[in-house]
This record gives sequence, C-alpha cells and structure tokens, in this order.
Amino acid sequence: MNDTEIIQKLIEGDEEFKTMYYEHRELDGKVKDLETRASGSPDREVEIKRLKKMKLALKDQMEEKKRKFIQSK
Repeated sequence: MNDTEIIQKLIEGDEEFKTMYYEHRELDGKVKDLETRASGSPDREVEIKRLKKMKLALKDQMEEKKRKFIQSK
C-alpha cells in the first residue's frame, strides 16, 4: 500500500485524520497566498511563520497516525 492509498484509507475511516488533512491543505493554501503577495511586511512574515508551524504540527500528527495505521496492518 503506497502513501496515497494510506492517506485515502485514513480520510475515509478516521474523522480526526480527515479534519487534520483538510486543515493542513487549507493552511498550505494560505501560506502560498501570503508568500505570493508583493508586500514583505514584518506582520505578514510573522503570520507566514505562525501558519507554517501550525502546518508542521498537523503534519507530525498525521504522520504519527499513518505510522500507527501501517503498524496495525
């Protein structure tokens, strides 16, 4: 089972994973949007860093769930 299949199984069977997955994607979009804007204001840079930290925390949690899913198989 590849990574994409594992993610799909978790999205279908684990509501917490599903919520984390879509929140991570939403944060990714926000980060990309902020990074493409021309303004390099300090507030914007702080916001980008904050969003990236949130994304990373979600990614870590999702990776842990994926690891547990793989071990259970």
